[in-house]
Amino acid sequence: MAVGPDDTRQARQVALVIAATGLMWIGAQILGGWLGLPARIVLLFDLAALAGFSWALVTTWRIWRRRQGK
Repeated sequence: MAVGPDDTRQARQVALVIAATGLMWIGAQILGGWLGLPARIVLLFDLAALAGFSWALVTTWRIWRRRQGK
């Protein structure tokens, strides 16, 4: 089955979001420990990472479902 240009663009965007979210989350964890940030603040970074990964999962699922319909 052929992959459309829109699917390719979205798949590339998902890959970038996953990589950027992972790197920023790791950086936030290191920085939070180094600065001694309260757990309440670090939890915000965790929730932001969860939102990024959730978006990537849903978008990947939508791409997969679109390809199954072709």
